Amino acid sequence: MLYIGCHLSSSKGFLHMGKEARSIGANTFQFFTRNPRGGSAKSFDAEDAAAYCAFAEKEGIGSVIAHAPYTLNACAADEGLREFAVNTMRDDLFRLSHIPGCLYNFHPGSHVKQGMERGIELIAETLNAVLPEAKGTTVLLETMAGKGSEVGGKFEELRAIIDRVELPEKLGVCLDSCHVFDGGYDIVNDLEGVLNEFDRIIGLDKLKAIHLNDSKNLYGTKKDRHACLGEGNIGLDALMKLVNHSALRGLPIGLETPNDLAGYAREIALVKSLYRG
Repeated sequence: MLYIGCHLSSSKGFLHMGKEARSIGANTFQFFTRNPRGGSAKSFDAEDAAAYCAFAEKEGIGSVIAHAPYTLNACAADEGLREFAVNTMRDDLFRLSHIPGCLYNFHPGSHVKQGMERGIELIAETLNAVLPEAKGTTVLLETMAGKGSEVGGKFEELRAIIDRVELPEKLGVCLDSCHVFDGGYDIVNDLEGVLNEFDRIIGLDKLKAIHLNDSKNLYGTKKDRHACLGEGNIGLDALMKLVNHSALRGLPIGLETPNDLAGYAREIALVKSLYRG
């Protein structure tokens, strides 16, 4: 089964997102839990969440991906920023507990001159503080491009976080095609090798979602700039090999390409037309 969707605005609530997703041919979607460049969140509406769940069951919408705000840094040097990360994640997980099977994706963080090892330790501490609140939600570490002091640009870094977490069964990984390509994993010429490496280091059973994006950058440049499908340096053929890979079937796929709603509708239709189901 192909579950394909895009990033939608959460400003009008869950039910509106569900209806908007179906209007463009999507059967999953991703959304920010709150202001992506800030920290504020609208008040929680339990009735809206319940109405969405009924709609999603009727319409066959699969697991959706909630995305933590970009301002969240679980390994910040400042204790106040780490406390903000814990409080934000706890609040988000409370809200998401009303959406069965939801996935909660976040950028692991930037260690900012503390060193990779310290960054990994602090991310694990944050996760150990919040994962007990993950009632039916799987928290996802996103693969990163490795720019600057980002944690998560290498599979080994994600593995090190997982190894330090007390409830690893509540933790998974979201593979971002642009990020791994920019980070030095050659999914164009050696997809099988990349997936084998992921399986050896992390385990494909931990892979729970995919961000499907082309890249404006050349391979291994560690810059992280998304492009529309087929308009970047990964290319449509390589992206569809990822979508059609037997080991990844059934995973929710979220488009984060630079598009408006009509553009997302075209890309969803394109992926569907090339899917070998």
